[in-house]
Amino acid sequence: MRIVATGLLVAMAILFLISRALDTGHPVFGFVRAFAEAAMVGGLADWFAVTALFRHPLGLPIPHTAIVPRNKDRIGDTLAVFLRDNFLTPAVISRRMRRMDMAGIAGEWLANPGVASRRLTRGASRIAVEILQALDQERLGGMVRGAMVKQVRDLDLAPLLGQALGAAIAEKRHLPILDGIVLWAGKILEANEHLVRAMVHDRAGSILRWTGLDETLSNKIIDGLKGLVREMAENPEHPLRDKAEEGLAQLAHDLQHSPEMRDRVDALKLGMLDNPAMQNWINGLWEQARAAMLRIARDPEKLLGGKFGEALRQLGETLQRDPRLRATLNRFVRRAVVGTAADYGDAIVRLVSETVRSWDAHTITTRLENAVGKDLQYIRVNGTLVGGLVGLAIHSVDVLL
Repeated sequence: MRIVATGLLVAMAILFLISRALDTGHPVFGFVRAFAEAAMVGGLADWFAVTALFRHPLGLPIPHTAIVPRNKDRIGDTLAVFLRDNFLTPAVISRRMRRMDMAGIAGEWLANPGVASRRLTRGASRIAVEILQALDQERLGGMVRGAMVKQVRDLDLAPLLGQALGAAIAEKRHLPILDGIVLWAGKILEANEHLVRAMVHDRAGSILRWTGLDETLSNKIIDGLKGLVREMAENPEHPLRDKAEEGLAQLAHDLQHSPEMRDRVDALKLGMLDNPAMQNWINGLWEQARAAMLRIARDPEKLLGGKFGEALRQLGETLQRDPRLRATLNRFVRRAVVGTAADYGDAIVRLVSETVRSWDAHTITTRLENAVGKDLQYIRVNGTLVGGLVGLAIHSVDVLL
């Protein structure tokens, strides 16, 4: 458009020269000359006006030109104040959001995902993938790992374990654990019979070994242990099971109330966190989470087509049917947005003002000029044509009078 506007001005100059050379001929050339002359004046005047907004015309320091670069700080402050007074005040946001049914919109979108919804989903997917890939993974991963480790370090783990164990005992949910321990003990005994036999053989006297009684003694010990394990597995009221339950109950109490037990659990927790194997495991968790997020972001249609997508559709239908839930969700969103504006509105305003102040004159000139776009050049085109028509009208009046 800049080329078009400048070309039109050059065309008017050529038309003026031609009409001036032929002015002694037919009277119509006078009208052409008047049109071209006035069009040049209008085009040049509007070129000067448009250029003066953003720079000095022809590089000459003419007063009251390059208006935008000279006033960029004031423009930034004015824009920030405009945003604050018209958009970022809690009262304005609350008033505008009260008229918006965000929950209804979300419910309709979730319940009836159409072509537009799929397009929006794919667009959001591309943005999510680009963000995940653009982030510094080492730095972000370190932040995530550091946050996880800090949360675990600060966690008072012993009382939580004690409460969980106490609740499990009260509700008899510990019995499967006891059964599993008994079965595990039986399997361990079965797999290590040779160790029992070797221990009895090594500690038996030479007479027992010579007569072979050490083998008989080993069999008796092993059979007795197997019988004990079998009885514990079959009899829920076995005395040893009662002792085990008493020990678990005491452990639950100590975890909640014993400083010594709490210190032991904390020492165990810190030792595990400092273990390189645990660090590698935490690193693997972050990498798995990142890979899972990338898979979801790259294929949102698959995610929305499964059980998660069905749950979202049911949520959308519920939002459409239940006006109380919709009102509650709208109220929550409105309060969240109003609270965000109240907490961070001034920071956003300062960000806008400081960002514009930090731009150099060339940057703000280029960005504003590109934002306005072709309209600036249409001003020049219109100025050229309107100027020509005004000149034509004046010449017509002059000829008629």
